[in-house]
Amino acid sequence: MSKHFATHDTFVIERNYGAAPARVFAAWSDPAAKSKWFPKAEAFEFRVGGREFNRGGPPGGPVYTFDACYQEIVPNERIVYSYTMDQGDVRISVSVTTVEFKETEQGTKLIYTEQGVFLDGHDTAAQREHGTKIMLDKLGEELPDMFEPEKTQ
Repeated sequence: MSKHFATHDTFVIERNYGAAPARVFAAWSDPAAKSKWFPKAEAFEFRVGGREFNRGGPPGGPVYTFDACYQEIVPNERIVYSYTMDQGDVRISVSVTTVEFKETEQGTKLIYTEQGVFLDGHDTAAQREHGTKIMLDKLGEELPDMFEPEKTQ
């Protein structure tokens, strides 16, 4: 018989982007924009109660399934969603994530907070944080070319 256990953990990642909060928020809420820095969704319903779903992984590696439900959306300020992560047929984690968009003089301070339960040692908060940092860095690289240039007055 296998031993099951749950490890609870929270991590916070902050990034500063040289774009207005509305533009950074759009990079999360527009499926075409989001697919430039996050795995392309098979389903993408950006609304409270809506679902975002994708499957994928490295060539020859395991298939991961991300299945999210949007819990709260405050345009240009906050997104809260819960999600499960599976590796093959095995549930490896369940998380609640809050993404906050704070206006700064230089653009936007993004605050990403994930509270997760990592199951049976298949994943850890440190591994998830590492992968999330890579994705948020990719967002920063893609953001300048994602939309039409912002017009200044």
